[in-house]
Amino acid sequence: MKMLAGKNALVTGGSRGIGRAVAITLANHGANIAFTDLVYDDQAKAVEKELAGLGVKARGYASNAAKYDETEKTVDEVATEFGTIDILVNNAGITKDTLLMRMTEEQWDDVINVNLKSVFNFTKTVQKYMLKQRSGSIINMSSVVGLSGNAGQSNYAASKAGILGFTKSVAREVGSRNVRCNAIAPGFIITDMTAALPDDIREQWIAGIPLKRGGTPEDVANIALFLASDLSSYVSGQVISVCGGMKT
Repeated sequence: MKMLAGKNALVTGGSRGIGRAVAITLANHGANIAFTDLVYDDQAKAVEKELAGLGVKARGYASNAAKYDETEKTVDEVATEFGTIDILVNNAGITKDTLLMRMTEEQWDDVINVNLKSVFNFTKTVQKYMLKQRSGSIINMSSVVGLSGNAGQSNYAASKAGILGFTKSVAREVGSRNVRCNAIAPGFIITDMTAALPDDIREQWIAGIPLKRGGTPEDVANIALFLASDLSSYVSGQVISVCGGMKT
């Protein structure tokens, strides 16, 4: 059964990693997919082709999620081309890890702008369409680091913690119009970024996970599918951790 047939989804940071997995999973369940990344490169073109091969409408957009004007322009283009925006997945994110004593203002600002301000940018611009149509699901990608903090990631943890407060506040604002807003908090997920870690560091992470493995992007994407679908029609303002039990 295709749970999202006829729905239109917008996924930020959709060319790689978790964003790509989310886009593919939603498309497999019938959703048309618009996705963004900083550049519309060969990788984005390949994902666009892959999605179209699943029998849905798909288009990639170059957009700097940290810039409000670019976001507004992109969202309006998506709404014009797809007709509606039923699902928003705020996934765009970066890391610039270092201890606070060594962290530069630029490293702080870059992470906050891409990870947190982008969520404001896209949610604010998309909500005008969702409020008008009186339906929609907003899914924000946070992190278990936003729940617990982590040494060397004060900028990243602050951005992901901010997403949680934002999510709960927006859920209270838009609920009366049948628009839902939830967050996902992934744990140690095997992506290109985590695969580049030294073996001993990766093994140390996995040893602390009750399920004794790293998660996959598809593990996260399946929760996004749940939150995007009518299976979660009475779920809003919540944070779902996808972490193999590492944060309980």
